[in-house]
This record gives sequence, C-alpha cells and structure tokens, in this order.
Amino acid sequence: MAQIAKRAGCSTRSTFERFANRDELSLAAIDHVIGLGLSTPVGDRAAGNRQSRLRFQVETRARICENWLPLWRIVLRHQDEGDSVKARVQWVREATLARLKVMYRPELSVLSEAERAHMLIALEALTDFETWGRMRGGHGLSFEAACDVWIGMIDRLLPPTPAAS
Repeated sequence: MAQIAKRAGCSTRSTFERFANRDELSLAAIDHVIGLGLSTPVGDRAAGNRQSRLRFQVETRARICENWLPLWRIVLRHQDEGDSVKARVQWVREATLARLKVMYRPELSVLSEAERAHMLIALEALTDFETWGRMRGGHGLSFEAACDVWIGMIDRLLPPTPAAS
C-alpha cells in the first residue's frame, strides 16, 4: 500500500481511507481495467466487411492484451482466493465472448448452435491473453506481426461470410 500511495502521490493513510485493504484495492484495479476494456465502442464496425471487422476486432483485443496482460496474470493467480475475483474473471470471459458474437455474427449465423458454441470457444482460446503473451514474448513477434497471425487464424477458422440478402 505504501508503494501504491507513493506512486499515486498521496499518503498511505489516504490509500487506506479509500480502500480498507489490499483486496479492496485489487478489486478496484480489476474493475478499472474491465471498464477500460469495455469502453472501446464497436459502433458500425460490426456491420463492416469481413476484413475490416477482423482487423478492428484483432487490433482492439491486441491492445487490451498488450496493456493488461501483467495484471491479468496476477488476477488469475488470485482467482481462487475469493468469489469476487473469480466472478470478475468469468465476467471478462463472458464479455469477450459477447464481443466475438457481435463482430463475427454473419459467419456464426451459418453454424448450428453446437458448432457456434465450439467456434466461440476456439476464438476465445485463440485470442486469450496468454496466447498474446506467447506470440509477443515467447516468439518475439512485433505487435503488427502478432495481429497478422491472429487475423490469419481467425479468417481460416470462420466459415465463409454469407452473401448479403
């Protein structure tokens, strides 16, 4: 708490006035990150052509992973310590799935319910924080190269985009 207070430019006492303990501070940090991740608007991008949707979704997800991977690893390490953290992890995963459903609605619409569920599991796993971390750190890919890998793989996984009716 003393390190956080110093970095925030306030006293340790001020930190404890706002957060009773480290757990409350951790939850506030997680909530802040979740809010930032959800603040990226989809807007009319979900109605764009396949390539523009792919690029927008991947670059948005990549920026989130790039910025928040270290915190996500900490969150996962502590998710079994309390229901609050576990619930937030689940909520982030559900929000990721919801965004994938919106961005790839045309392609997912041609799949059966079971196939769609499996496709979403595969897309979520492919675009997970740790996958990003392996591409960037483990394989040394640049941001752009890692995005290109994701775009190529997602494009191969998704069924063809149905013709507009």
